[in-house]
Amino acid sequence: MQELITLIVQSLVKQPEAVSVTMEVRAQVEVYEIRVAPDDMGKVIGKQGKIAKAIRAVAKAAAIKENKKISVDIV
Repeated sequence: MQELITLIVQSLVKQPEAVSVTMEVRAQVEVYEIRVAPDDMGKVIGKQGKIAKAIRAVAKAAAIKENKKISVDIV
């Protein structure tokens, strides 16, 4: 899952080497935190949060196949 999120985010930003995705388990939910360069934050969030919602939707769809509960946060 972490590799999938990293691949998606790196394809969106201008500084792919600055992308960091970490995973932490909180109350039986896998929480993935995305960190990018400050200049790329807008590209990851998108207008009205549409790209962020799309990233979350793809990640949650992949998690359902694995019977997992996840959350994706952009920090």
